[in-house]
This record gives sequence, C-alpha cells and structure tokens, in this order.
Amino acid sequence: MKTKAILIVLLVPVAVTVFTLTAIIWTGIQNPELIRKSASGLKDFSDRHTATVIPEEYIPVYKAAAEEYGIPWTLLAAHHRVETRFSTMDSLVSPAGAEGHMQFMPCTFVGWGYPGCDGLGKGNIPEEDKTNPAVIKKYGGYGVDANGDGIADPFDIEDAIFSAANYLARSGAADGDIEKAIFHYNHSDKYVEDVLWFFNEFESQRLARVDGPDE
Repeated sequence: MKTKAILIVLLVPVAVTVFTLTAIIWTGIQNPELIRKSASGLKDFSDRHTATVIPEEYIPVYKAAAEEYGIPWTLLAAHHRVETRFSTMDSLVSPAGAEGHMQFMPCTFVGWGYPGCDGLGKGNIPEEDKTNPAVIKKYGGYGVDANGDGIADPFDIEDAIFSAANYLARSGAADGDIEKAIFHYNHSDKYVEDVLWFFNEFESQRLARVDGPDE
C-alpha cells in the first residue's frame, strides 16, 4: 500500500508536466500566431537588453545638442540606439528611404514644403539641396549644420544629432512632453515603447554616475 502511495506521488508531477506540454503544443497548433508573438516578445526583450552601454565618443555630441535645444541628452542617446544601434548598422539608409545616423526622411530633413515632397517623404531632392542650410531654412526643414562646415548632412554625426535634437525639441521634448516628441519622430506605439525603455535605462545610468544628476 505504501509503495502504491509513493508511486502515485512520483507520477503526479510527471502527469502534470505531460499535460502542460500537451496543452502548450495544442495551443501552438490551434493558435500559431500566439507562438509567433511569444517568440517575437522574447526577441524584443533580448534586443532591448543588449547594447545598453552608450559609446563614450557620442556623449559630448549628445550633451552639446541637448543643451542647445533644451532636451535630455539621454533622449538623443535612446533614439540613436533604436534608429541605428549607435550607427553600427550596415547601411544608414532604410528601405523606406530614411537616411543617416538618426534616420531622417529627406522631406523631414529639408522641409515638407520642398516641391514634390509627399507620401512617406522620400521625395526627389538633389543632394546639393538636401544638405544646403539655406534651402532647409526656406522650406522649414529640421536639418542643422552643427559643425559649421556649410552643409547639413544627415550622414555627419554632429549634424544628425543636432537635427534630431531640433526635431524633438520642436515636437514637445523641450516642454517636457517626451512621449509626444518620440511619437512625432516615428508614429508607432512600439517605437515609442522601445525609445522610452532606453531613455529610462540611460537616465538611470546617468543618475548613477559619479558626477551625479546634473551631469
């Protein structure tokens, strides 16, 4: 009798495990989308928690741009991380046509008033106009010549970061509306969630630095 009782105690966890695995497999067969979403969620979690160290060489640029436009420098770092993984992507041109370190659509960089700018904003803008500060000013773009070399180039790290700071500041970040500014940068709830995650992570790192919160 005692042997039967022990056997039952040993078999119960095995039965529960088998039942659970069967249920998971059956759910996967009936709802493959659920499995895909779970896998996607795990990948997102993994992606988010990698490369959370800000490259030191970019921090002075973030800080200078943030001071110029009155926004947190860690917000620029978060956008840079999400847009191009701190400029480590193989190509700095997206399939949709976004360009440079901070992935500006040409019409946003030069200005939506530029002739032919519509749709997603890829436009058909000659290179000499795309990087001309006078043209950008005329058409209300966000491109900035940060290093004073006479061109506003989304592929130049200083110009790109200052341009992003300009855009975010004018989209609400300078008034403290961080989430609104992020959504303006890319109209995607997932994008907002990702940038906010890195922004909060980088803010925590900033506060933990020896220099303290005023750094």
